[in-house]
Amino acid sequence: MNAIKERILGAVTVMNDSDAEKVWKFVAENLSPRSWEDIEEVTPDEWDLKMLNDIANDPDCHEFTTQEELLKEPNLNL
Repeated sequence: MNAIKERILGAVTVMNDSDAEKVWKFVAENLSPRSWEDIEEVTPDEWDLKMLNDIANDPDCHEFTTQEELLKEPNLNL
């Protein structure tokens, strides 16, 4: 167990039941596993439709740069 987990375990150990319940609620609501099915589907607006159209029809949207090419660029600190 790493130091962070040990600190969390220690903090929970000395908490009163009310505070421990709040921590559990936070964990359950914010850190529980999620899936693609949990994402709300929305209708694309005008801007989204324009971007999708550009992706399909604009040849500039089909040009890609490799990592090697980027690293050759001056003043690019990666």
